[in-house]
Amino acid sequence: MVIKPLNLFYEEPEGDRWLPLDRYPRRIIRRLVHGKPRIGGQTRVFLNLCAGLDRLEVTYRVNDYRYIKRHPEEVACIIGKPFVLDKIKWQNPILFGAAVFSHPCDDPQLFERLPIKEILVPGEWMRQMCEPYYGKQVLAWPVGIDTDKWAPVPINSKDIDILLYDKVRWEHSRYEYEIIAPIKSYLEQQGLKIEVIRYGFYREQEFHSLLTRSRAMIFLCEHETQGIAYQQALSCGVPILAWDRGGFWQDPSYFPHKVKFEPVSSVPYWDERCGVKFKDIHEFPIRLREFLEKLNSQQFSPRNYILENLSLEKSARHYLEILNQVQKSIT
Repeated sequence: MVIKPLNLFYEEPEGDRWLPLDRYPRRIIRRLVHGKPRIGGQTRVFLNLCAGLDRLEVTYRVNDYRYIKRHPEEVACIIGKPFVLDKIKWQNPILFGAAVFSHPCDDPQLFERLPIKEILVPGEWMRQMCEPYYGKQVLAWPVGIDTDKWAPVPINSKDIDILLYDKVRWEHSRYEYEIIAPIKSYLEQQGLKIEVIRYGFYREQEFHSLLTRSRAMIFLCEHETQGIAYQQALSCGVPILAWDRGGFWQDPSYFPHKVKFEPVSSVPYWDERCGVKFKDIHEFPIRLREFLEKLNSQQFSPRNYILENLSLEKSARHYLEILNQVQKSIT
Protein backbone atom coordinates (compact mmCIF):
# COMPACT_ATOMS: atom_id res chain seq x y z
CA MET A 1 0.00 0.00 0.00
CA VAL A 2 1.02 3.61 -0.65
CA ILE A 3 1.97 5.16 2.70
CA LYS A 4 4.31 8.04 1.96
CA PRO A 5 2.89 11.20 0.37
CA LEU A 6 2.65 10.86 -3.41
CA ASN A 7 4.93 12.99 -5.58
CA LEU A 8 2.63 14.57 -8.16
CA PHE A 9 3.84 16.75 -11.03
CA TYR A 10 1.68 18.76 -13.40
CA GLU A 11 2.39 22.05 -15.18
CA GLU A 12 1.05 23.99 -18.13
CA PRO A 13 3.76 25.15 -20.55
CA GLU A 14 4.21 28.91 -20.59
CA GLY A 15 7.18 30.52 -22.27
CA ASP A 16 8.42 34.08 -22.65
CA ARG A 17 7.23 35.86 -25.77
CA TRP A 18 9.08 39.17 -26.25
CA LEU A 19 11.38 39.64 -23.25
CA PRO A 20 12.98 37.37 -20.66
CA LEU A 21 10.49 36.55 -17.87
CA ASP A 22 7.65 38.47 -19.58
CA ARG A 23 5.42 35.42 -19.05
CA TYR A 24 4.78 36.60 -15.48
CA PRO A 25 3.36 40.07 -16.20
CA ARG A 26 1.47 38.65 -19.21
CA ARG A 27 -0.17 36.12 -16.90
CA ILE A 28 -1.33 38.93 -14.57
CA ILE A 29 -2.64 41.02 -17.47
CA ARG A 30 -4.56 38.06 -18.90
CA ARG A 31 -6.16 37.46 -15.50
CA LEU A 32 -7.20 41.11 -15.19
CA VAL A 33 -8.62 41.28 -18.72
CA HIS A 34 -10.19 37.83 -19.09
CA GLY A 35 -10.68 36.67 -15.50
CA LYS A 36 -9.83 33.17 -14.39
CA PRO A 37 -8.48 30.99 -17.20
CA ARG A 38 -10.67 28.24 -18.59
CA ILE A 39 -9.87 24.82 -17.17
CA GLY A 40 -8.74 22.53 -19.98
CA GLY A 41 -9.27 18.80 -20.11
CA GLN A 42 -5.73 17.88 -19.08
CA THR A 43 -5.80 20.29 -16.14
CA ARG A 44 -9.12 18.77 -15.12
CA VAL A 45 -7.47 15.33 -15.07
CA PHE A 46 -4.90 16.58 -12.57
CA LEU A 47 -7.42 18.44 -10.40
CA ASN A 48 -9.85 15.52 -10.27
CA LEU A 49 -7.11 13.05 -9.38
CA CYS A 50 -6.15 15.34 -6.48
CA ALA A 51 -9.80 15.60 -5.44
CA GLY A 52 -10.10 11.81 -5.46
CA LEU A 53 -6.96 11.41 -3.38
CA ASP A 54 -8.32 14.01 -0.94
CA ARG A 55 -11.48 11.97 -0.49
CA LEU A 56 -9.39 8.89 0.23
CA GLU A 57 -7.29 10.98 2.65
CA VAL A 58 -4.11 10.20 0.71
CA THR A 59 -1.49 12.92 1.06
CA TYR A 60 0.65 14.23 -1.80
CA ARG A 61 3.15 16.87 -2.79
CA VAL A 62 2.75 18.93 -5.96
CA ASN A 63 5.72 19.95 -8.13
CA ASP A 64 8.26 19.55 -5.33
CA TYR A 65 11.32 19.18 -7.56
CA ARG A 66 13.71 19.81 -4.68
CA TYR A 67 12.31 16.89 -2.70
CA ILE A 68 12.20 14.47 -5.63
CA LYS A 69 15.84 15.16 -6.52
CA ARG A 70 16.84 14.27 -2.96
CA HIS A 71 14.85 11.01 -3.07
CA PRO A 72 15.64 9.25 -6.36
CA GLU A 73 14.22 6.00 -4.99
CA GLU A 74 10.66 7.42 -4.82
CA VAL A 75 8.23 7.28 -7.75
CA ALA A 76 7.55 10.52 -9.62
CA CYS A 77 3.89 10.65 -10.68
CA ILE A 78 4.06 12.94 -13.70
CA ILE A 79 0.45 13.56 -14.67
CA GLY A 80 1.60 15.86 -17.45
CA LYS A 81 2.31 17.59 -19.60
CA PRO A 82 5.10 15.96 -21.63
CA PHE A 83 7.43 18.95 -21.32
CA VAL A 84 7.69 18.15 -17.59
CA LEU A 85 9.69 15.09 -18.61
CA ASP A 86 12.47 17.40 -19.73
CA LYS A 87 12.27 19.84 -16.84
CA ILE A 88 14.96 18.08 -14.78
CA LYS A 89 17.27 15.09 -15.24
CA TRP A 90 14.98 12.43 -13.79
CA GLN A 91 16.58 9.67 -11.73
CA ASN A 92 13.31 8.50 -10.22
CA PRO A 93 11.08 5.73 -11.54
CA ILE A 94 8.22 7.50 -13.33
CA LEU A 95 4.50 6.81 -13.60
CA PHE A 96 3.55 9.00 -16.56
CA GLY A 97 0.07 10.10 -17.60
CA ALA A 98 -2.70 10.46 -18.35
CA ALA A 99 -1.85 13.86 -19.95
CA VAL A 100 0.59 12.30 -22.39
CA PHE A 101 1.51 12.63 -26.06
CA SER A 102 -1.15 12.65 -28.75
CA HIS A 103 0.66 9.66 -30.28
CA PRO A 104 3.77 7.60 -29.41
CA CYS A 105 5.44 8.64 -32.66
CA ASP A 106 6.06 11.99 -30.94
CA ASP A 107 8.60 10.23 -28.70
CA PRO A 108 9.22 6.63 -29.81
CA GLN A 109 12.39 6.30 -27.67
CA LEU A 110 10.65 7.39 -24.49
CA PHE A 111 11.49 4.29 -22.45
CA GLU A 112 15.10 4.34 -23.59
CA ARG A 113 15.78 7.91 -22.54
CA LEU A 114 13.76 8.10 -19.30
CA PRO A 115 13.14 5.76 -16.32
CA ILE A 116 9.42 5.43 -17.10
CA LYS A 117 7.80 2.31 -15.67
CA GLU A 118 4.21 2.72 -16.85
CA ILE A 119 2.29 5.10 -19.11
CA LEU A 120 -1.36 5.90 -18.47
CA VAL A 121 -3.73 6.93 -21.25
CA PRO A 122 -7.38 7.93 -20.76
CA GLY A 123 -9.10 5.05 -22.49
CA GLU A 124 -8.95 1.61 -24.08
CA TRP A 125 -8.89 2.54 -27.77
CA MET A 126 -5.97 4.89 -27.13
CA ARG A 127 -4.21 2.13 -25.20
CA GLN A 128 -4.58 -0.13 -28.21
CA MET A 129 -3.22 2.62 -30.47
CA CYS A 130 -0.15 3.03 -28.24
CA GLU A 131 0.49 -0.64 -27.54
CA PRO A 132 2.50 -1.41 -30.72
CA TYR A 133 4.99 1.29 -29.66
CA TYR A 134 5.01 1.01 -25.86
CA GLY A 135 3.85 -2.58 -25.33
CA LYS A 136 2.21 -3.76 -22.12
CA GLN A 137 3.62 -0.78 -20.20
CA VAL A 138 0.75 1.39 -21.41
CA LEU A 139 -2.46 1.14 -19.36
CA ALA A 140 -5.93 2.68 -19.64
CA TRP A 141 -6.83 4.89 -16.67
CA PRO A 142 -9.77 7.32 -16.71
CA VAL A 143 -9.95 10.16 -14.20
CA GLY A 144 -13.02 10.40 -11.98
CA ILE A 145 -15.95 12.80 -12.15
CA ASP A 146 -17.00 15.00 -9.22
CA THR A 147 -20.43 13.50 -8.70
CA ASP A 148 -21.25 15.96 -5.89
CA LYS A 149 -20.79 18.99 -8.12
CA TRP A 150 -22.26 17.33 -11.22
CA ALA A 151 -25.49 16.16 -9.62
CA PRO A 152 -29.10 15.88 -10.83
CA VAL A 153 -31.76 18.51 -10.18
CA PRO A 154 -35.55 18.00 -10.18
CA ILE A 155 -37.00 17.48 -13.66
CA ASN A 156 -39.59 20.21 -13.11
CA SER A 157 -36.80 22.80 -13.04
CA LYS A 158 -35.75 21.98 -16.60
CA ASP A 159 -36.83 24.24 -19.46
CA ILE A 160 -34.52 22.93 -22.24
CA ASP A 161 -35.41 19.75 -24.08
CA ILE A 162 -31.98 19.12 -25.61
CA LEU A 163 -28.59 20.73 -25.08
CA LEU A 164 -26.54 20.39 -28.28
CA TYR A 165 -22.86 20.05 -27.36
CA ASP A 166 -20.67 20.90 -30.35
CA LYS A 167 -17.18 19.49 -29.97
CA VAL A 168 -16.38 19.08 -33.65
CA ARG A 169 -12.69 19.97 -33.68
CA TRP A 170 -11.61 19.67 -37.30
CA GLU A 171 -13.24 20.84 -40.54
CA HIS A 172 -15.90 22.56 -38.48
CA SER A 173 -17.38 24.48 -41.41
CA ARG A 174 -17.84 21.22 -43.31
CA TYR A 175 -19.57 19.49 -40.43
CA GLU A 176 -21.62 22.57 -39.64
CA TYR A 177 -23.15 22.06 -43.08
CA GLU A 178 -23.27 18.25 -43.05
CA ILE A 179 -24.40 17.43 -39.52
CA ILE A 180 -24.67 20.30 -37.01
CA ALA A 181 -27.10 22.56 -38.91
CA PRO A 182 -29.27 19.65 -40.15
CA ILE A 183 -29.59 18.32 -36.59
CA LYS A 184 -30.57 21.74 -35.24
CA SER A 185 -33.11 22.15 -38.02
CA TYR A 186 -34.61 18.71 -37.43
CA LEU A 187 -34.92 19.29 -33.69
CA GLU A 188 -36.66 22.61 -34.25
CA GLN A 189 -39.05 20.94 -36.70
CA GLN A 190 -39.95 18.49 -33.93
CA GLY A 191 -40.87 21.42 -31.70
CA LEU A 192 -38.05 20.78 -29.25
CA LYS A 193 -36.48 23.62 -27.33
CA ILE A 194 -32.70 23.49 -27.76
CA GLU A 195 -29.61 25.35 -26.64
CA VAL A 196 -26.16 25.05 -28.22
CA ILE A 197 -22.80 25.10 -26.49
CA ARG A 198 -19.47 24.82 -28.31
CA TYR A 199 -16.28 23.34 -26.92
CA GLY A 200 -13.57 25.94 -26.27
CA PHE A 201 -16.03 28.83 -26.11
CA TYR A 202 -17.53 28.46 -22.64
CA ARG A 203 -16.56 28.34 -19.00
CA GLU A 204 -17.31 25.27 -16.94
CA GLN A 205 -19.94 27.03 -14.83
CA GLU A 206 -21.93 27.93 -17.96
CA PHE A 207 -21.99 24.28 -19.00
CA HIS A 208 -23.03 23.25 -15.49
CA SER A 209 -25.86 25.78 -15.50
CA LEU A 210 -27.16 24.57 -18.87
CA LEU A 211 -27.10 20.95 -17.72
CA THR A 212 -29.30 21.82 -14.74
CA ARG A 213 -31.86 23.13 -17.24
CA SER A 214 -31.62 20.30 -19.80
CA ARG A 215 -33.57 17.05 -20.05
CA ALA A 216 -31.10 15.52 -22.49
CA MET A 217 -27.96 16.25 -24.49
CA ILE A 218 -26.72 15.54 -28.01
CA PHE A 219 -22.95 15.09 -28.11
CA LEU A 220 -21.13 15.79 -31.37
CA CYS A 221 -17.44 14.92 -31.46
CA GLU A 222 -15.23 12.99 -33.89
CA HIS A 223 -13.73 10.90 -31.05
CA GLU A 224 -12.75 11.13 -27.40
CA THR A 225 -9.95 9.52 -25.43
CA GLN A 226 -12.09 9.87 -22.28
CA GLY A 227 -14.71 12.59 -22.70
CA ILE A 228 -14.95 14.37 -19.35
CA ALA A 229 -17.66 16.79 -20.50
CA TYR A 230 -20.12 14.14 -21.64
CA GLN A 231 -19.42 12.22 -18.44
CA GLN A 232 -20.21 15.33 -16.40
CA ALA A 233 -23.56 15.41 -18.19
CA LEU A 234 -24.18 11.75 -17.38
CA SER A 235 -23.33 12.44 -13.74
CA CYS A 236 -26.02 15.13 -13.76
CA GLY A 237 -28.51 12.48 -14.81
CA VAL A 238 -28.69 13.88 -18.35
CA PRO A 239 -28.94 11.09 -20.97
CA ILE A 240 -27.05 11.54 -24.24
CA LEU A 241 -27.70 10.94 -27.90
CA ALA A 242 -24.12 10.57 -29.12
CA TRP A 243 -22.63 10.83 -32.59
CA ASP A 244 -20.30 7.81 -32.57
CA ARG A 245 -18.96 7.71 -36.11
CA GLY A 246 -16.17 5.19 -35.44
CA GLY A 247 -13.57 4.81 -38.15
CA PHE A 248 -10.09 6.30 -38.05
CA TRP A 249 -8.45 8.59 -35.52
CA GLN A 250 -8.87 11.91 -37.29
CA ASP A 251 -6.23 14.27 -35.88
CA PRO A 252 -4.93 16.05 -39.02
CA SER A 253 -1.46 16.40 -37.50
CA TYR A 254 -1.15 12.63 -37.90
CA PHE A 255 -3.89 11.28 -40.17
CA PRO A 256 -3.50 9.95 -42.81
CA HIS A 257 0.17 10.74 -43.51
CA LYS A 258 1.64 9.50 -40.19
CA VAL A 259 -0.93 7.37 -38.40
CA LYS A 260 -3.89 5.28 -39.48
CA PHE A 261 -5.61 3.74 -36.50
CA GLU A 262 -9.13 2.41 -36.07
CA PRO A 263 -11.62 2.00 -34.53
CA VAL A 264 -12.08 4.98 -32.25
CA SER A 265 -15.12 6.13 -30.26
CA SER A 266 -16.72 9.39 -29.21
CA VAL A 267 -18.09 7.80 -26.05
CA PRO A 268 -15.45 5.30 -24.88
CA TYR A 269 -17.07 4.88 -21.44
CA TRP A 270 -20.69 3.89 -22.01
CA ASP A 271 -23.48 1.38 -21.64
CA GLU A 272 -27.19 1.30 -22.47
CA ARG A 273 -28.03 3.28 -19.31
CA CYS A 274 -26.26 6.34 -20.75
CA GLY A 275 -28.32 6.91 -23.88
CA VAL A 276 -28.33 6.05 -27.58
CA LYS A 277 -25.69 6.34 -30.32
CA PHE A 278 -25.96 7.18 -34.03
CA LYS A 279 -23.35 6.88 -36.79
CA ASP A 280 -24.35 9.55 -39.31
CA ILE A 281 -26.99 12.11 -40.24
CA HIS A 282 -29.02 9.49 -42.14
CA GLU A 283 -29.38 7.39 -39.01
CA PHE A 284 -30.10 10.40 -36.78
CA PRO A 285 -33.93 10.62 -37.13
CA ILE A 286 -34.39 6.94 -36.30
CA ARG A 287 -32.09 7.08 -33.29
CA LEU A 288 -33.60 10.36 -32.08
CA ARG A 289 -37.04 8.76 -32.09
CA GLU A 290 -35.72 5.80 -30.10
CA PHE A 291 -33.88 8.13 -27.74
CA LEU A 292 -36.91 10.32 -27.02
CA GLU A 293 -39.16 7.29 -26.42
CA LYS A 294 -36.72 5.89 -23.87
CA LEU A 295 -36.18 9.34 -22.35
CA ASN A 296 -39.91 9.93 -21.88
CA SER A 297 -40.40 6.46 -20.36
CA GLN A 298 -37.44 7.02 -18.00
CA GLN A 299 -35.44 4.04 -19.27
CA PHE A 300 -32.04 5.71 -18.80
CA SER A 301 -30.01 5.91 -15.59
CA PRO A 302 -26.76 7.60 -16.65
CA ARG A 303 -25.73 8.75 -13.19
CA ASN A 304 -25.67 5.16 -11.95
CA TYR A 305 -23.16 4.33 -14.65
CA ILE A 306 -20.85 7.15 -13.50
CA LEU A 307 -21.22 6.24 -9.82
CA GLU A 308 -20.33 2.63 -10.56
CA ASN A 309 -17.44 3.30 -12.93
CA LEU A 310 -16.09 6.84 -12.81
CA SER A 311 -16.43 8.37 -9.35
CA LEU A 312 -13.52 10.38 -7.93
CA GLU A 313 -12.88 7.73 -5.30
CA LYS A 314 -12.98 4.77 -7.71
CA SER A 315 -10.59 6.46 -10.12
CA ALA A 316 -8.16 7.46 -7.35
CA ARG A 317 -8.16 3.91 -5.97
CA HIS A 318 -7.37 2.59 -9.45
CA TYR A 319 -4.49 5.06 -9.71
CA LEU A 320 -3.13 3.92 -6.34
CA GLU A 321 -3.35 0.27 -7.42
CA ILE A 322 -1.24 1.05 -10.49
CA LEU A 323 1.22 3.04 -8.39
CA ASN A 324 1.52 0.15 -5.94
CA GLN A 325 2.38 -2.19 -8.80
CA VAL A 326 5.07 0.24 -9.97
CA GLN A 327 6.53 0.41 -6.47
CA LYS A 328 6.56 -3.38 -6.15
CA SER A 329 8.39 -3.69 -9.47
CA ILE A 330 11.29 -1.54 -8.26
CA THR A 331 11.76 -3.08 -4.82
